[in-house]
Amino acid sequence: MLSSMLKEHQIKQQERKEEIEKKKLVASETVNELTHHLVDNLNESVAQAYLNQRKLDAETKQLHVNVMQFSKQVNQWLSLMQNLNKSVKELGDVENWAKSIEKDLRLVSSALEYVYKAGPQSKN
Repeated sequence: MLSSMLKEHQIKQQERKEEIEKKKLVASETVNELTHHLVDNLNESVAQAYLNQRKLDAETKQLHVNVMQFSKQVNQWLSLMQNLNKSVKELGDVENWAKSIEKDLRLVSSALEYVYKAGPQSKN
């Protein structure tokens, strides 16, 4: 009877060991599967972040090129406007000069007319 109890106990222990071993194996497989899913998910996120970073870099470079072109165009416009402003000032200066010359010529003309009109009267 004692020996049969011992055998039963040993059999139950063996069954428990086998059951524990099966559960360990299932748990290990589950952990491996979970790890693979987590790594895959993380890799997808990292890959997406990398692609987004590359897109941002490309757009940043394009923006820099556009800004440089815009800056060049603005400088050209500024130069053009400065030249136009200078030309308008020169035209204003020429106009003032022409008015001054015209005034002087009218003064000379008036003086000549006066002398001409006064000239024959002084002979009489």
